This record gives sequence, C-alpha cells and structure tokens, in this order.
Amino acid sequence: MSNPSDNAYFGDIVAEAISRRGALRAGALGALVVSTGVVGVGAALPAAADPVRDKESVIGGHGGNGGNGGHGSSGLKFTPVPPNKLDELTVPAGYDHSVVVRWGDPVLPGAPAFNFNNQTAAAQATQFGYNCDFVTLFPMGKDRALLWVNHEYTDENLMFRGYTDGTAATEEQIKIGLAAHGGSVVEIARVGKSGKWALVTSGRRKYNRRITAQTPMRFSGPAAGSDLLKTAADPHGKVVKGMLNNCAGGTTPWGTILTAEENWNQYFVGGNGVPEAQKANLTRYGVSTTAAIPSGSRRFDRIEERFDLAKHPHEINRFGWIVEIDPFDPDGTPIKRTALGRMAHEAATTTIAKDGKLVAYMGDDSRFEYFFKFVSKNRYIPGFDRHNRDLLDEGTLYVAKLTGDSPAAEIDGTGKLPADGAFDGSGVWIPLVSGNKSFVPGMTAQEVLVFTRTAADKVGATKMDRPEDMERNPVNGAIYLALTNNTNRTAAQLDEANPRPSNKHGHILEIVEYRNDAGATKFAWSLPLICGDPNDPSTYFAGFDKTKVSPISCPDNVAFDADGNLWISTDGNALGTNDGLFVMPTQGKERGFVRQFLTVPFAAETCGPFITADQRSVFVAVQHPGETTGATPDAPTSRWPDGDQPRPSVAVAWHKQGKKIGS
Repeated sequence: MSNPSDNAYFGDIVAEAISRRGALRAGALGALVVSTGVVGVGAALPAAADPVRDKESVIGGHGGNGGNGGHGSSGLKFTPVPPNKLDELTVPAGYDHSVVVRWGDPVLPGAPAFNFNNQTAAAQATQFGYNCDFVTLFPMGKDRALLWVNHEYTDENLMFRGYTDGTAATEEQIKIGLAAHGGSVVEIARVGKSGKWALVTSGRRKYNRRITAQTPMRFSGPAAGSDLLKTAADPHGKVVKGMLNNCAGGTTPWGTILTAEENWNQYFVGGNGVPEAQKANLTRYGVSTTAAIPSGSRRFDRIEERFDLAKHPHEINRFGWIVEIDPFDPDGTPIKRTALGRMAHEAATTTIAKDGKLVAYMGDDSRFEYFFKFVSKNRYIPGFDRHNRDLLDEGTLYVAKLTGDSPAAEIDGTGKLPADGAFDGSGVWIPLVSGNKSFVPGMTAQEVLVFTRTAADKVGATKMDRPEDMERNPVNGAIYLALTNNTNRTAAQLDEANPRPSNKHGHILEIVEYRNDAGATKFAWSLPLICGDPNDPSTYFAGFDKTKVSPISCPDNVAFDADGNLWISTDGNALGTNDGLFVMPTQGKERGFVRQFLTVPFAAETCGPFITADQRSVFVAVQHPGETTGATPDAPTSRWPDGDQPRPSVAVAWHKQGKKIGS
C-alpha cells in the first residue's frame, strides 16, 4: 500500500483484508467456487436486474448484465471450429450466419444507399458508422428489437482511395471521419421463427438514431461544472460535443445504454503547447506533449479548433467518460456520467448489490492500468425511473488492489503453478472518491474524477495486463475480467495476478466478492484461464486436459449464457490465426474446456458478443476486417462481407434446427 498520508482508512482496509485473507478465501470460495465447480448458490445470488423493458421478451440476453439463472450444466456439444486464416466468418457444423448491418447501411429513414466512391459527411451522419464494438439489444416484443452498436474508430486508409494522412486529407474526408464515430440505434426483426435477425428497412423506424462525434451531450455528477471541464465554447463546463472511441459498454436496469470512451487521447494535437502544469496529466493519458502534430493524427483540428490543445487545453478532459443513452428516446441528450471516473474506459457492467445499490464494473484498457467499480449512494427501486436515473451521479468509485497468497519465488514466469495449485489470492476495493469527498491525499474530488489514473497510482492499485471487459456470472455471481495482453511486462514486474512476462496472449481473472455481495469491499480472486497455445507450458485451462482445448489468444470482450458459460471474443490473436469467439464452462467437470465457436474474417477483431435470452442467437461485431499494414482500397487484404471493399459489420449466428447456441 503506497499511501504516504495519515488517512488511516486505506491502511485499515488493507490490513483487515490481509489478516483475514485465509478466512476470506475459505468463506467466499468455499461458498461458491471449488477446483472442480460450484456448489449451489441459488438464493445467495441477488436477483439480476432486467436490462430490458419488455419483461416477457425472450430477446433481452446476456451481453453484459447478468442473466436469468441457470442449472449448472454447460450444455455445450458443438464441434469446435479449427483455427484458420480465411477471409470469411466460419461457424460450427449445423449452424448458419448472416450480416445484420454493415458500415454505410441506411440508419435514418431517407438515408442514401452507401456508395464507397462517393461518400459524404451528410450521408455518413445518417448511415451506420465505421468500426463496430459493443453490441446490445433492447426488445420491442418477441420478434423485434433495437440494436445498439458502438462505432469505435475510423481507419481512413481503408475508407478512402489515395488516403495518406490527416494533413493531406480533404476536409470532407475529415468530416466523414467525425460522422463515422459514435454509435447507432437500429430496429431489427427476427426472420421467420429462426435465430436469424435482419435490419428493418421500411416503415417509420422511429427509434433509429445516429450518435456522432458532434452530437450535443451534457455532463452530470460531481465533476460537472468543474474548472477542469470549462472551455471557451462551454464556460460553465456542462455541455460537450460528441463522444470518441467508444469501445465496450453495458446497460442499466432501467433500460439505457452505457457506452465507454476508450482511446480518446489519439484525436488531439498541440499537446506541446499546453501550460506546463498540465503536461504531466496529458502524459499520464498517453498524449504527446512534445509533438505539435502526433504521427497518424486524423487532424480533426482542421475542421474543429477544439481538437487543438494549444488553443483549448481543457477540451481533452471532456472525453474518457461513461456515456448514458436512452435508445427509446431518439431526441434525448446523451449524458457523460462523471461519477464513474475518466480513463480509457472498458465496460460498464451493472448489477445490484445485496442492499439494493447499483454497482458498475469497469476496466482501463492500457498496459499496467487498473480496474474499478462504482457503488451508488442510493438504492435501485424497480419501476421508479425518475429516481433510478440519478443513481449514477452519486456514489463511491473504487479501484482494485490484489494480493497473491504464494511466495514471490513461486511466481517464476514459467507458468508453473505455485505450491498451493493455483494463481490466486485476495483483494480489496480501495475508495477513491465519494460525491465531493476525495479519499486521495492531495487531490480534490473533481481532480480524482478527471485524473482517475493518477488517483489510482497514489493509492497503490494493482497494475494489470490491459483490463478490458468485466461481466458477472448469472449462475454463481463471480466477476470475470478479460486481461488482453501486456508484452511490456518484464520478469521483474511479475505478481501472482499477472504471472507471465511478455504476456502476449493474456488471461482471465475470476473474482468472488465477500459473501457474494457486489457491494463488498473485499474479494477473492484466481486465474482460471491463462491463454495461448495449449502446448505452451505457461498456459493454464483451469486444470482441464489441454490436449482437448482450442488455442486462444488475447481475450477482449466477454459475455455469459444462462448456464454460466463464459463466452470470450478475442482481439489481436498472437498465435497467427484469425480472431474468434470461444466458450468456456466456469464450473463442473468441463471447467476450463475452451472451445472455439466461430472465427471472424482475415485481420478482423471479434467484438460483442451478445447472446439472446432464449440462447437461439449470438451477435458479434466484426471490426476492422482487412486492417493490415499497407492495405488500401486498391489493394485490400479482406473483401468481407460482400466481395468488394471490407466493411465492418454486425453478424448473427444461429443453429439451423433452432437449438440453443453451443448445443
């Protein structure tokens, strides 16, 4: 614990956790997780909050917000898809798939058809945006739904012929890039009685909407109105234009979207010209303070001056938040919820604590960064929408500190398990801020929320290997965190939670909170999956026979089905084959039995996934197909999905006989 202040609260928490580590592991893990599975938890698990509005629908599923329970059997019987480098989406025998919506498809009524060689910003603002990441559904009856998709970033090298860089780009190309960010709400419908879904292209489609980097939004919570958020265009620090680089996300129990701004640092220039006192904070968030125009800049500043930090040094503080959007209010103003902190946000997975308070789990997706949770001050009241809409504005933001329970000498980087047979230990949630009260010496509450990484540094949080998506198992209540990779970790920087140097394949962290309560400040943790080639001795598949598992690399987004099986999408497969979607039982005799369910096309990333509650459909976002060095529209390395230019898309897979996914 690296806290030099006389604030005894931090030390007391850590000391109590360490002294009770054995009791904690015996209590929490004994009640939930054993080496071969899970004993019944039934009533111990809080009822999962329903993230959808149609309580009778079978659509609302397990893309990120708990589930409807389960019976403990994995129910998985499909033949795994072998690793490949094909330029197509592949699924197991007995399954089929189709594209639901692709870059450029009309979203708003009256939008023009996509024309790759004649793009305009006005058209793009009404069409499906570029790279797609987080996917979730909101039902409108059994056979209709609203589909929300994040548009994380743009790859202009693949979008425009002859593109070289942002300085040489046309102004229209830059405007198209601004319009291609954000997110889309589109109405979709089930095709017949199958698990196939398709875009609704006729009728009113009154909820369809495009959010872009220029959509008006507002701030809420303790940092709203802070001097750190004030600009010449917004002297009150209360409103902002657009959202950037939205990656993972979540939903709320009252049926809204929580979308996470991730690598927003890449859009700004002029870091060398900011006041000297601000440079340390910019550097901490990966912004160059030496280059006027960083390499690869899209040069949004050529269209909107606010992206030049030398002229508007606070504009960058207005990005990096969790944004709440109501899919059923196409005219509603999105809200950046400052109480959840500012970072390279991944996820915002909500659940309900035993005392009824709302809890949100979040990762900070960079090497050696942290993972967090937010616990609301007030309780969630089912059906009391006006009350619930303020829950994300008041509460306590925590960061995780993990302690291993094995001697340091036993964490030697080879993958050999410690003498106790597992990489595991205990942890505490360290409070950073609650409302206007800071728990971090030398920082105000508003500073903690705007510079959350620095606050986490000061309290000694545990540096992890790229914390990404976090989800709660609907069967046993455990939390699962995807740690994508960290090739920068050295042998001298190993700890039991990050036990492998030059970690290019990543791993999965399993957390069991004290008494299975999402509001607890103590937890037990373990590593059920250390990814890579099963023939590599440094890999671990929860003790399952590694001769039977699929190789897996770089876990990114995760989701659960109703049986508690963990579905894992990958990004950046370091084994040399295409990324894909995998599934791993988290309990029983098949715990650790990883199987590959699908692969995405060449050079694409697998995002989502979202599994409908009836488990008949699984949605995945296929991001940046063909994104390789040197690829251009005149020399593409992928032609998915239409045999022409690569177009990021959302696809759905289903069993041809109507069986549930994975059977």
